[in-house]
Amino acid sequence: MARKPGKKYTAAAKQVELRPYSLEEAVPLIQKIKFTKFDETVEVHMRLGVDPKHADQMVRGTLVLPNGLGRSKKVLVIASGDKVREAEAAGADFFGSEDMVAKIQTENWTDYDAVIATPDMMRSVGRLGKVLGPRGLMPNPKTGTVTNDVANAIREVKAGKVEFRVDKTGVIHAPVGKTGFTTPKLLENANALIQAVVRAKPSAAKGKYVKSVTVCSTMGPGIALDVSVYNAKAIA
Repeated sequence: MARKPGKKYTAAAKQVELRPYSLEEAVPLIQKIKFTKFDETVEVHMRLGVDPKHADQMVRGTLVLPNGLGRSKKVLVIASGDKVREAEAAGADFFGSEDMVAKIQTENWTDYDAVIATPDMMRSVGRLGKVLGPRGLMPNPKTGTVTNDVANAIREVKAGKVEFRVDKTGVIHAPVGKTGFTTPKLLENANALIQAVVRAKPSAAKGKYVKSVTVCSTMGPGIALDVSVYNAKAIA
């Protein structure tokens, strides 16, 4: 049985009109109707007109948000030799080689937000798919997390690098900051994410690309955006 929403959530939801909003209207409204005491994450959810079962319609990418995510991500680097020392010098929170692989395997350890690996370690890291895969933590060359440039990869993650990837239902979910951000900074981050997804439109995608966009805070009600402007850019 569905849980009945609380009074504070209901009061917040009543302030959201049943109409499409512009991003410039939605972001300050999210901040206004926030009712929790903690600094909630603001999220963007985009339903796309693609079929992820087809490789040529997969939508994924990364971007460094202009104003970060409001917290420093904990980074694990799995490397060898000098690259381990490079990771330590660059500010990685955890670093090592086969010892890190063993720790994850034996302890199911996931106390980190991102994993970076050097190419020579991927044979070992590949064994961690069951632990890292479901959590979206598996290093991948396409997202810049399999690289020999360990220092730069760490800097990007710490600066607010976000990965977006369409799920099996055709939806992208991504964080864009905190409710405590200034409105202009939150707007800039949300717009950067949405534009990155629009630019990532696969050539094989036909018809309406952006079907819906909803923005919300962790505990707050969703606010639907007017997608016409984004579809116009996707066609252009």
